[in-house]
Amino acid sequence: MPPTPPPARVHSYEENGTFVVAASGEFDLDEQEQLLAALGEADRRNLPATAVDLSGVTFADSSLLNALLHAWRRHRTSGRRLILAGPLHPTVTQLLTVTGTLEHFEIAETLSEALA
Repeated sequence: MPPTPPPARVHSYEENGTFVVAASGEFDLDEQEQLLAALGEADRRNLPATAVDLSGVTFADSSLLNALLHAWRRHRTSGRRLILAGPLHPTVTQLLTVTGTLEHFEIAETLSEALA
């Protein structure tokens, strides 16, 4: 029997003038609301940048991509940066690559790099 995947978790905080959304675990439609809520909080805070730490995400489907694309649009419209921080799991990289959306996002190798 395969091991049970870790539950999806999202928490957010402010660091160095950047709003950080840290996600971990497996993300599909059932977990989308957690991420949407945190990204909504980023919009309410209206800081110059939001870093989405995806280094702990082990699986993502179109629901995570949809949340990120909506956040990207809102950030771009309001003149703010949205940075995806890794290292990205191969399944996340594949999702962004196959859908042709990787080039739309600012990617940082690590959260530290995103906050620099």
